[in-house]
Amino acid sequence: MSATALILNGVLAVLLVVALVFGWRLERRLKALRDSHAGFAKAVADLDVAAARAEQGLADLRAATDEASEALADRIERATALAAKLDERLNRPMVTPPPASPAAPVARRDEPAAARVERRLKAEDFERLLDREAQVSRPVESGIRPSTPKETPRSRARVDDDLFEGPAEPPSPGSSFRARR
Repeated sequence: MSATALILNGVLAVLLVVALVFGWRLERRLKALRDSHAGFAKAVADLDVAAARAEQGLADLRAATDEASEALADRIERATALAAKLDERLNRPMVTPPPASPAAPVARRDEPAAARVERRLKAEDFERLLDREAQVSRPVESGIRPSTPKETPRSRARVDDDLFEGPAEPPSPGSSFRARR
């Protein structure tokens, strides 16, 4: 073999080695691209699952909102009806009972409400009643203050629930409205 053939074979071998190196680097890059494509496909699948869950959550939230609005509408209707009843009772004219005779029977709680004499307080009577209760409930001048209950969301909720309950039995003439709970 001549020297030119050896040189050409050497150059060809070097070119083959360079091509192998480039092919190996290209294979690594293609492998990385395939892996990133698989990761991208997995990310898209996860995103699709998350979107489906979000849609289901929105549907559940919409259903809960509809249910809550229906319940609220019912409560508002009941509150309106109770407010109308209360307004009707407050606007009734005050009926004064006939003078009591010693032989007249005393009204009992088990009598029907129609048989009892309805009584309505005037604003001045109500203010006097509140002043009297305030005087009675004042602590003795011993320096001890009565503990006042803290208003919490739970106690406020109990008061709100009382607003939506049906009418309670009317209080007896001598009872305090604050005593009932």
